[in-house]
Amino acid sequence: MTENKPRYSRISDILDLATFMASKVSGVTINEIATRYNVSRRTAERMRDSLICIFPTIDEIETEDSHKHWGFTNYSISHLIHFDAKEIANIEQLQRRTTNKEMKEELKKTVEKIKVLNHKNLNSIEDNVALFLETEGYAVRQMPQYKISLDIIDTIREALQNSKMVTANYHDKERLLEPLGLIYGEKIYLIAREKAKGKGIFTYLLHKFRELKIMDKTFNKKDFNLQEYTNESFGVYHGKILDVELLFSKEIAKDASLFNFHPTQSGKINKDGTYSLTFKASGSKEIIRHVFRWGAGCKIVSPKSLKDEYRKNLEECLQMNKTE
Repeated sequence: MTENKPRYSRISDILDLATFMASKVSGVTINEIATRYNVSRRTAERMRDSLICIFPTIDEIETEDSHKHWGFTNYSISHLIHFDAKEIANIEQLQRRTTNKEMKEELKKTVEKIKVLNHKNLNSIEDNVALFLETEGYAVRQMPQYKISLDIIDTIREALQNSKMVTANYHDKERLLEPLGLIYGEKIYLIAREKAKGKGIFTYLLHKFRELKIMDKTFNKKDFNLQEYTNESFGVYHGKILDVELLFSKEIAKDASLFNFHPTQSGKINKDGTYSLTFKASGSKEIIRHVFRWGAGCKIVSPKSLKDEYRKNLEECLQMNKTE
């Protein structure tokens, strides 16, 4: 959003700000407003002041940090909130995409509850949702489907929220774990510490857990940050962090330049039309798989260890598929 937006768009920002502010128990700071709407600090202050004129119950909220927080006090704007057809369709599309049957059922029930809240306009909403779903779809994705009980997910979520340890049977071995986060991909992974293994952080496949139980004992997550942890990896599994440089041919340079490879990536179009990409990440196997998807148009420039591993993989594949 830019500073020279038309007046009506500013009004929509003010209404959106009301929802944003009401969704936070501790309110929001001027910096958070400025970041969300990509405006200057002064404009963010004017947006807050405009909102206070509409809702006098907005006031400064005391918090433990040094920043001033602004939010609703003793007032709810829930009667002003509604879900439009596009938002409901987005959730139904997520329901279509998931390969987990239990999660698919839970998303279905979520949509039903949202529709109840919008009962007065339900006929119109359902017609528009149907139109979205008829005109938007996803290509068939070849991936395994793993059955994961929602009870397991709920147990893990409770443990994560309350920093409680869990016990579980994993690979036929009883484990005592300190859950740190869930990562969703083609599979669902649990990031956790395991008491028997010391202070290291490990990755576990959620569908392989059996007899998962939450303990009364709590633990200290210390300074663990799930987003920072995932940003270090190209996929899910962690290892040695590599300084990776890839070179894309000019035929696919434009496509590659629009692709989101990794949070640390930096890229440039070269004078000859090729595209150079660099990033820092662990997970050599995941990187190699992705390079292979780009075909002969993608070359590993560095590090040498990754080039050697890629060449070895290709040679092994050729040997396995060698014609007699």
